[in-house]
Amino acid sequence: MSATVCRISGSLVELEGLPGVAMYDVVLLGENQLPGEVVAITDRRITVQAYEDTGGLAPGTPVSSLGAPLSARLGPGLLGAVFDGLLRPLSGAGTWLVPGAARGDGSAQHWHFRPSVAVGATVKPGDELGTIGHDTPLPLRIVVPVGATGVVGYVGEAGGYPADAVVATVAGVDVSLTTRWPVRRPRPYRERLDAAEGLHTGQRVLDLLYPLARGSSAAVPGGFGTGKTMLLQQIAKWCDADVIVYVGCGERGNELADVVDELSSLDDPRTGDRLSRRTVIIANTSNMPMMAREASIYTGVTVAEYFRDMGYHVVLIADSTSRWAEALREFASRTGALPVEEGYPAGLASALAAFYERAGQVVTLGGRTGSVTIIGAVSPPGGDMTEPVTAHTQRFVRSVWMLDRDLAYARHYPAVAWSGSFSRDAAPLGSWHARKGDPSWARRRERVGALLSDADRLEALADLVGLGAMPGSERVVMLAGRLLREGVLQQSALSPNDAACSIAKGAALLDAVLTVVDRCDALIASGVPATTIEETDFGSLLRAAQETGPEDVPGIQEHLDATLARLEELS
Repeated sequence: MSATVCRISGSLVELEGLPGVAMYDVVLLGENQLPGEVVAITDRRITVQAYEDTGGLAPGTPVSSLGAPLSARLGPGLLGAVFDGLLRPLSGAGTWLVPGAARGDGSAQHWHFRPSVAVGATVKPGDELGTIGHDTPLPLRIVVPVGATGVVGYVGEAGGYPADAVVATVAGVDVSLTTRWPVRRPRPYRERLDAAEGLHTGQRVLDLLYPLARGSSAAVPGGFGTGKTMLLQQIAKWCDADVIVYVGCGERGNELADVVDELSSLDDPRTGDRLSRRTVIIANTSNMPMMAREASIYTGVTVAEYFRDMGYHVVLIADSTSRWAEALREFASRTGALPVEEGYPAGLASALAAFYERAGQVVTLGGRTGSVTIIGAVSPPGGDMTEPVTAHTQRFVRSVWMLDRDLAYARHYPAVAWSGSFSRDAAPLGSWHARKGDPSWARRRERVGALLSDADRLEALADLVGLGAMPGSERVVMLAGRLLREGVLQQSALSPNDAACSIAKGAALLDAVLTVVDRCDALIASGVPATTIEETDFGSLLRAAQETGPEDVPGIQEHLDATLARLEELS
């Protein structure tokens, strides 16, 4: 089917004469075959959003339709590679994209296939047909595609195959090492699981106060300079996921280049290999096509679901969803859609919900358990947390890690504000920690939250009446807030000991600070002046996190004993 261009406005292209086309079908524009996607159909015209620069297109330019929706090519070669928003390899393509330029897909490379079934076996969707093993960072499963049920008519022998080679046939359906899946359609699964299982991020303020469950979702709102990208990079480096999908959505190219360099040089604590070997990076930076940015988060979550269906736990990091929403707003203004709050389209909330709802821990069609956890950064203009993207996002995610400008300017990182952050996963994860051998996790978290809240309130009061006018018990609460902030919640991404923290070490740090606070309360009750306690050297306790290894719980006890010994001298 062919048609011609009749109107062009930036990435908006209107066509005439393309009968039978469906919504979200991919069309190719002009001689360079620039990709575009059908987003509106009227009686006479078809509206397309182009995923490349439309410079050079003119009315009358011929257009052809592929007759299929925008799809991602899923298979070996994803891990350790960098792609653009349409999942086209960027290796060797440079920072700038050339409209319509051909890009290699790695199909010339051969992958070692090992069959898992024999000819004549009866299989159903999701069942394993074979694996791609020693030449990939993680074993990849080749499974029966959706809609194919029956007898295996052919299965290839063990050996090397190109990515597009057919390695099995099920009920007449050919199965190759690669498959395609529409990015806007969630991949099916057998059952969604409600049981909570914690995702360890390695960041104490998150794991101890605002935890996230596997298959859950979180948002990281924060203004410019509050450390969103650094926090997301730390999570990508240290969280206990099998696969990381990092979507750079409209951010600066130099930031994403730093991410690629750091992941390439960082040793993976789980495998001993490079961390980049189990990471997929989708880069659609601010100097790349605007509408490919809109597709990039759907591409990313489709890749995450592909690995989820193999039984892996995947973390998808989107930085940032605000830039994605700006692409929606720009295109909506070109189409003449009725704007709502701050010019965003009326479907913004629905689009955000559809994205975050693709997170979840599930039983796959093949009976395996896998999960997709989504963490999205939000960059509100001017730090306005009431703007539409931030407000709508908080409705659909399970956790919000609010970044505070004052904490960031005070060099407190991660700058997660305990006044605006929350976690809806905290209650079920309290039961999970109890089953894992830490029954006091929920009580400890509740007490720390109360101490931080009370310390903020009392410090504001002390600014009015003076510290000397405060009762001793309240001054201990303010001291507790300082010890928690500086000794536990603050964490250095540049320290080899403190860049990541185990759950056991984090719990030991909290218990140490709370033990010191209890001892200070006892000293106040025995008549020791609050000033004397405040002048005590708590340096050993405050240095405990950086002077002990990520798993060094006994080292925390040594620092606690040294601090308690100084307090005993006051009694």
